[in-house]
Parts: sequence; C-alpha cells; structure tokens
Amino acid sequence: MSETSIEAGAAAGPSGAPLLEVDGLDVFYGASQVLFGLGLAVREGQIMALLGRNGAGKSTTFKAVAGIAPPRAGAVRLRGRDLARTSSYRIARAGIGYVPEDRQVFPEHSVEDNLLIGEKRGPDGERRWTREAIYEVFPTLAGMRRRMAGRLSGGEQQMLTIARTLMGNPDLVLLDEPSEGLAPIIVQQIGALIRRLQETGVTILMAEQNMNFCLNVATHATVVDKGVVVYADTIEGLRRNEEITRRYLSI
Repeated sequence: MSETSIEAGAAAGPSGAPLLEVDGLDVFYGASQVLFGLGLAVREGQIMALLGRNGAGKSTTFKAVAGIAPPRAGAVRLRGRDLARTSSYRIARAGIGYVPEDRQVFPEHSVEDNLLIGEKRGPDGERRWTREAIYEVFPTLAGMRRRMAGRLSGGEQQMLTIARTLMGNPDLVLLDEPSEGLAPIIVQQIGALIRRLQETGVTILMAEQNMNFCLNVATHATVVDKGVVVYADTIEGLRRNEEITRRYLSI
C-alpha cells in the first residue's frame, strides 16, 4: 500500500458514513486536468483543513463540490446522496454552503440586506440560523447592520460572507482561504469565530495555505499536492509529521 493510501486512511474515524465524502474526483479546465482521483471525507462536527501550496487544487476541489466546476469523474456525496454534476443551486439547497475566497459581498447593500439575500431554510426545513442568531454569534455585525457592505473592512466583509452563508442553514460550510489578505489580529478573530461556530454544531471544510492558522483552528487535515491527496490525519498528527509539512507545506 502506498504512503498516500496509508495516511489517508488514518483519518477514517469512527464507523458510520461521513457527512461529506468526495471520491475519485477528476476535474478539468478545458484540456488541462487539475484534480486526479481526489478523495476526502468530512464527518459531522469536524473542522477539516484542506492544505496545500498555491495551485495544489484546493479551490478547484471546493468548486467541484459546490457544482461550479463539475467533475468529469467521481462522486460528491452529502449524507450518502451523490451530488456530482448537479446544478450548483441544487447543491446549495441540499445543504452545502460556499464561502468564496474573494469575499463576494453585495457592496451597495447593507449588512442586514446581505443577510436577507442569503436567508433560506435548510434541507430539512429548519431555520436554526436567523438574523437574531447571527447577531449573537457575530456581535461586530450587529453594530453595523445598516452600514453598506462595501464600506466594511476586509475582516468585517469576511465575517459578513460567512454569516450570509450560514443564513442558508447549510449542513456543511466550505470556507475558502478565510485568512487570506487579513492582518494578523483579524486572522486571530476569524480563527476564534470558526472555533465558536464548531461549538454551535457547524461542520466546516476549510481550504488554507496558512498552516499555523489551521493548527490552531482545525480538528483534522487533508493535504493535497498537484491535484492528489498525499496525507490525511488529525491536526495533531499533522503537527507531529515534520516530513509532510516540510515536503508539501513549507514555503
């Protein structure tokens, strides 16, 4: 058995199907293949960090899961239901929320309007995340609910984008590069927010280049290189594995 399959199996966890299971994804941009049989699993309540250098395939994995870059082969199962090659809006309705890396707020709308735009019931009709619940978890946004989103700082826009996604009551949140371009103190605040979301029961798959950020936030890690998963384990396992961090994550 290869190193990849040995390491990837280490994070299999307890018996029972994962919340999200990605299996054998092949994704192309035109004639160029970006993902090669990629697979990973996220269990309910985890914060799974998808780590890798720039261009490793992290964002493409997210776009494939969200239906923006449909895979040519493979499966994307949410609670056992295969959503691969399903329309992105149907994937969102099924329970996958996507927070893109470039913080796509509606700049000419207020904070509250941005939240209302994202509001919908969850896949089972639940409304756990309401504006009141959002403002309790995101008190910074509560104090600026009438402010135009385009006038927020980068960190505030990141919080708003996460909050707007939660207003859709997803089962799983895809969080793409949440620390990118933010000042260190804001990165700490985003990390504390992600940990608090986990305490409320949110399951997160997070793509990141910042390994130190992930070591303080994530519960599990999957490392991808050149479109292939090369390692998967708990975050503590990754912390102890100097060879993997040196080979695939060092700058």
